[in-house]
Amino acid sequence: MPPVPVTAGRLASLLLAQLDGSPLERPAYASLATAVRTLAVDGRLGQDVRLPSERDLSTAMGLSRTTVTRAYAELIADGWARAQQGAGTFLRIPGSVGHAASPLVPLDGVEVDLTAAAVSCVPGTSALIERAMADLPALLRGKGYQPVGLPRLREVIAERYTRRGLPTTPDQVVVTSGAMSAIAVVLRAQVRRGDRVAVETPTYASVLGAVPAAGARVVALPAGPRSVWDADAVRATVRASTPSLAYLIPDFHNPTGELMTDEARAGTAAALRAGGTLALVDESLVDLRLDPGPMPLPFGVHSPEAFAVGSVSKPLWGGVRVGWVRCPTTQVAAVQAARLTLDIGASALDQLVAAEFLAHPDELLGLRLEALRTMRTAWLDALAAVAPTWDVREPTGGLALWVGLPERVAPELAAAAATRGVGLAVGTQFTSDGSARERVRLPLTATLEDVDAVARLLVTAYDEVVTRGTAATRRPFPLIA
Repeated sequence: MPPVPVTAGRLASLLLAQLDGSPLERPAYASLATAVRTLAVDGRLGQDVRLPSERDLSTAMGLSRTTVTRAYAELIADGWARAQQGAGTFLRIPGSVGHAASPLVPLDGVEVDLTAAAVSCVPGTSALIERAMADLPALLRGKGYQPVGLPRLREVIAERYTRRGLPTTPDQVVVTSGAMSAIAVVLRAQVRRGDRVAVETPTYASVLGAVPAAGARVVALPAGPRSVWDADAVRATVRASTPSLAYLIPDFHNPTGELMTDEARAGTAAALRAGGTLALVDESLVDLRLDPGPMPLPFGVHSPEAFAVGSVSKPLWGGVRVGWVRCPTTQVAAVQAARLTLDIGASALDQLVAAEFLAHPDELLGLRLEALRTMRTAWLDALAAVAPTWDVREPTGGLALWVGLPERVAPELAAAAATRGVGLAVGTQFTSDGSARERVRLPLTATLEDVDAVARLLVTAYDEVVTRGTAATRRPFPLIA
């Protein structure tokens, strides 16, 4: 597949947003090269993207062609681009060759594990399970196999979608053994070997492995100037690479915590529809809104042909392995058939617990959100005190903070933190091309007696890495705001 190009108009809009109205500093060519590098490491320009011609970019930016030519020459000289005769100039992100996403699973041998954003039980979970078991005697009369899910659970899930503004019938719901199982079912039903699947940059780390496992290739959806989502970038990527499926996390995106607006949902849905690309929407975090306010309509309202995936693992507990797919009516049979090629049903006991929780979520969900808010405040206060130059934004929901470092040394920081007994998830694990080397994800789910001490440890490790680092790992340009 040829590298995806970026038009002069789009690159100019990204650069102007990066400059935020300020003129290029002198020398202009060096400032322009720096701005392009900044867009690359923050995920707004992907690996091997073809840059616009020097003439087109100079016209779009109102710069001299000499300035753009010298900027491209500097990128090439520094190893940030390569020139191919007759084809153009292609972006190259140093250190990302051969990158493979690492699975985020709980680590052994560390005192503090910050790798997995997974929740433990809140008080009252045992009582919930006891209530759910009241329906067990009726189940024991049957064989226990429910390939598409218990009827009561499917009814509860359908009612939830309908209340949110997306009318749904129980027949459209297929229950699975967790969200990853639901994603695998849709991939199996919709993707053929050699197809392309578009994913956000960054995205849920496990999907970066699930797509190749399904025989498909990952295509990165470049981030917008101020958000993970950019309908124009989606439209350009779909037109250039024709993916059969696009995986999106519009509700408290993992790992950034962003919430896609109704306007962005409508624009993204229209861009996908125009290119014939189906949407696979991960709503596993939709219940985890930490700040008050209205929620946007489900993505499926704007895209009736979309698949939606949900789970109780994030709001309730990872030990209850229940997820689901909400299917468009025309795809129910295909998803049901794909479901049976993986296994013949999720745990009936887990489904009883899930149905009880989803029917009456308020008490336990309230405790969950309170715990997440408490940890969010603790991290924000601790990092503000010891790491004032780090880019720490307050998410409105989700399970983590997506933290920017002043320099591109997140993998090196993780190695240094591990020697001090702390496991850390870094940005490269959430991207398909090894970018986001300046990002780390800090979970709001870790049980930490002293967040301040862990924050100080991370800053000490970071300072050690930067002090002994080389020019190749240093980042001599500012983080995007």
